[in-house]
Amino acid sequence: MVRKVRPRPRPPGSAGGAVAITAAARPTGFVRHMIQRVNLVAVNPSFPVFTGLRCPIGRFVDSYGGAGGGSWETTSPSAEVVADPGVPRPPRPAARGPPGRAASSERPRRDDLRHPHSRIIATRIGRSLVALATIAALPSAIAAQPAQAGGPPAYLDARLSASARVSDLLGRMTLEEKVGQMTQAERGAIDGDRDQITALALGSVLSGGGSVPADNTPSGWADMVDAYQSKALATRLKIPLLYGIDSVHGHNNLVGATVFPHNIGLGATRDPGLVKEAEQITAVETKATGPQWVFAPCVCVSRDLRWGRTYESFGEDPRLVKEMAVAIEGFQGRRKSDMATNRHVLATAKHFAGDGDTVFGSSTSGTYTIDQGVTVTDRKTFAKIDLSPYVTAVHKYGVGSIMPSFSSVDWTEDGVGNPVKMSAHKELLTDVLKKKIGFDGFLISDWEAIHQIPGDYPTQVRTAVNAGMDMFMEPYSAPQFVQTLIAEVKAGRVPMARIDDAVRRILTAKVEMGLFEHPFTDRNLAPAIGSAQHRAVAREAVAKSQVLLKNAGHALPLRKNERIYVAGVNADDIGNQAGGWTVTWQGSSGDIIPGTTILDGIKQNSSHVTYSADASAPMSGSDVGVVVVGETPYAEGVGDVGNGHTLNLSDADKANIDKVCAAIRTCVVLDVAGRPQIVTDRLPAMDAFVMSWLPGSEGAGVADVLFGKRPFTGRLPVTWPRSEAQEPINVGDRAYRPLFPYGYGLRTGRHH
Repeated sequence: MVRKVRPRPRPPGSAGGAVAITAAARPTGFVRHMIQRVNLVAVNPSFPVFTGLRCPIGRFVDSYGGAGGGSWETTSPSAEVVADPGVPRPPRPAARGPPGRAASSERPRRDDLRHPHSRIIATRIGRSLVALATIAALPSAIAAQPAQAGGPPAYLDARLSASARVSDLLGRMTLEEKVGQMTQAERGAIDGDRDQITALALGSVLSGGGSVPADNTPSGWADMVDAYQSKALATRLKIPLLYGIDSVHGHNNLVGATVFPHNIGLGATRDPGLVKEAEQITAVETKATGPQWVFAPCVCVSRDLRWGRTYESFGEDPRLVKEMAVAIEGFQGRRKSDMATNRHVLATAKHFAGDGDTVFGSSTSGTYTIDQGVTVTDRKTFAKIDLSPYVTAVHKYGVGSIMPSFSSVDWTEDGVGNPVKMSAHKELLTDVLKKKIGFDGFLISDWEAIHQIPGDYPTQVRTAVNAGMDMFMEPYSAPQFVQTLIAEVKAGRVPMARIDDAVRRILTAKVEMGLFEHPFTDRNLAPAIGSAQHRAVAREAVAKSQVLLKNAGHALPLRKNERIYVAGVNADDIGNQAGGWTVTWQGSSGDIIPGTTILDGIKQNSSHVTYSADASAPMSGSDVGVVVVGETPYAEGVGDVGNGHTLNLSDADKANIDKVCAAIRTCVVLDVAGRPQIVTDRLPAMDAFVMSWLPGSEGAGVADVLFGKRPFTGRLPVTWPRSEAQEPINVGDRAYRPLFPYGYGLRTGRHH
C-alpha cells in the first residue's frame, strides 16, 4: 500500500552535520514507485522494472503453478495489489491480423517496431533510470547515519518515514537481536526472571488465556506490562515490546471489563457498524491496561458445528465473515497511524486458513476430534471459502498481523494423503498470502504450533521460518528457540534475507504503532473500562443477536403483568452465558464477572417472577414459563463433539422443558450456547424458541427483546441441523434439509 506523505519543513539546524532526508525531500508518486523498483533491481537484477505495476485486484487473476497445477484467484473490487514478478505469467494471446488475413507467428523485425522518436525516447529513459538509481542509492548510503550530527539515531526520529527508520534500525542489529525480535514468550515463563526480556532482546510477550497478574485490575495489568516494557528498553537498541492478548469478546481476561457476545452472536446481528463499535470499545479497554496487540478477530469460516471453536466464527458463509471483518477497523482504526493513539490496537486475523473447515476425526492433537485437524479440499474451493476473508482483511482493512492455524491442508488435486501443517506451508504463507494477496504485516505462530511440524526441533524451526513465519509464540521455550534459530542461520539453513524480512515486518508494526515514542501504558482511559456507556453498546449487541426461531400464538413479547416462571441453570449463571475465553482460557460457571444474568434482566421487567433451576418449585398460577437451556463453557478442541461434548441437550435441560411446557400454558425456551443444539424432538412442545448464543456480561439485553423493548431482528449465521448426523451441513449444499436454514429469523415489533 503506497501512503501519501505531506511535505514537511526542514527542521531547524538540519542543514549542518550528517545529511538527512526529510519528508520534504522524499519523492512521491511515480518517481517513488520507480525508486522502489530500482531498489529491487539492486537486490535482485532479474527483477523486471516495468512489470508488476499496480492494477485493480478485481482484474488480477494469476495462475499459480503449484504441485498440482491448481489455480489461485483472489478478487476484491476496491483493492489493489502488486503482481508477483516471481510467478510465470500466462502466454500472450496470439496476434490477430486484419480480417481475412492469417495472423503471423513470426516476430516482427526490429526495424518494424521502431518509432520515429524511439532513439530520443530510449535516451531519455536511460537518463531517467540513471537518475532514479542515483536517488535510490542515497537512502541506503545514509540509512545508518543519525538525522543530525550528535543527535539520536535515525530510527528514533519520528519525522522520518517508517521505512527509513526500520532500515536504519535493521542495519544496526546483530543476528541475536534480530532473532530476539522474532520471539514471543508467555508472561508466566518470565515473570520470575524479567531480565530474560533484556538478555534475549525479546520482541514480544503474551498473556495466554487466564494468564493474569496477581492484581487482576486495570492498574495491576498496567503495572505488569510497563515493568516488562522497562526491561525491553534496557536493551542496547531500546526496542519496545509488543504485548499480545486474546481479547476475543471484549478485554475478557480482565475482571470488570465489558464482555461482548462471542462472534457467532455478533454474526447474527448482521450489523457491521455495531461490530466495529464493539471492537473499538475492546481496543480502548485493552490498551488502557497495557497490551497494544490483540489476537482477534477470528475470520475463519465455520463449516461444522461439531468444532469446539464454532462460536469464535462469525458464521458459515464467507460473505458474512467478510462483512464482519470490519472488526479489524474497529481494533486498528482507519489509518495505520490510528494505532499510535490510546484508542486502537494492532489486530490479528486468525486462523489462516481453513481451521473451520477441517474434517471430523482428522485432528492430530490429543483427544480433539476436529480442532487442529485437516482441511481436505482443492485450491479453487479453498480460495472461495476459506481464503477470501483474508483477502478482505488485507486489502480493505490493512490488518497488521495474521496468525496461521494449527490445522493442515491436504490438496485433493495433488492426491489426498499429503497434509501439510499451516505453520510449514510455504505455498500458502509466502507464495499466496504475502506475494499474491500482498500482505505486508507479520505472521505470528499460534501457541507452540511449530511443535506439530514433523521432525526434531531444529527442523521445525527452520521449516517454519523458511515457510514464511515471522514471529514465534514459544511460550515456555523462548531461550531454546533463540539458540536454535541462531544456529540454523549460522549453518546456512535459514537465509539471512528471510530473517531480515521477518524482522523488518515486525519493526514496521512497532514504528507505525508509535511504540518508540510512547512505549508505556496511557492510563487516562482506564475509567472507561466496564463503563455504563460501554455496557450499553454490549447490551444492544446482545439484543440484536437474539434469533427468534418460533413464536406460535404470539407468545412473545412477554407482558410485565404476567406471572413468569423461570427454570434452568443457565438463566442465572453469568459464567455460562459468557462462555469460554472469559477470565480463564476455558471459562467457568458461576459468578465470575460483574454484569447481569438473563434472570436479572427478566426481574428488571417484572415483579411477578419465580425461579427454580431444576423446575422443582410449584408452577401453579404461572402465566408463562421461560426455560433456559444450553451449554457450559469450553474453548477450542476441548469443546469438540466426541471429546466429552455433544450437540444434544443435556438430560436436565430436556427434563426442564418437559415439566414446564406440560404444566404452563405458554412455554418459551431460550438456548444459551455457542452453537445450535438438537431440539427437533422438543420443538413441538414449545410456543416460542429463541437462540441466545453466548451473550456475555449483559444478559439484560436478552430481556429487552423478550419484553419488546427492542424488536427481534437477529438471523442465523449458521445452519441449524435436525440431527447431529446431518453435520456438516451448510447453505448451498445440494442435500439441504435443515431444521432452520441459514439466515432464518422471525421478527417482532416493539411492545408498547
